Amino acid sequence: MLVSKDWPLWEVFVRARGGLDHRHSGSVHAPDAEMALRHARDTYTRRMEGVSVWVVKSSDITASDPVNAGQMFEPATTKIYRHPTFYNLPEQVKHM
Repeated sequence: MLVSKDWPLWEVFVRARGGLDHRHSGSVHAPDAEMALRHARDTYTRRMEGVSVWVVKSSDITASDPVNAGQMFEPATTKIYRHPTFYNLPEQVKHM
């Protein structure tokens, strides 16, 4: 199989079993989404490791900059009601 350096990079996400989240497994180069899906299947699910595969063109992913993490996530610190840290849990509740 000839791999061109001009082929875009695709990020691969695999779901190991039903009910679990898709997890990033790696990357593949491919000319289009269909071929990326085939490459991802062949590369990351050779031993029946998955039940679902997603591919996303790397250039389509937008990520936050770690340098700006403070201002990006600071508003969440004022919303304590989103986390049940101020509740008293009964002793019967062991794993919460």
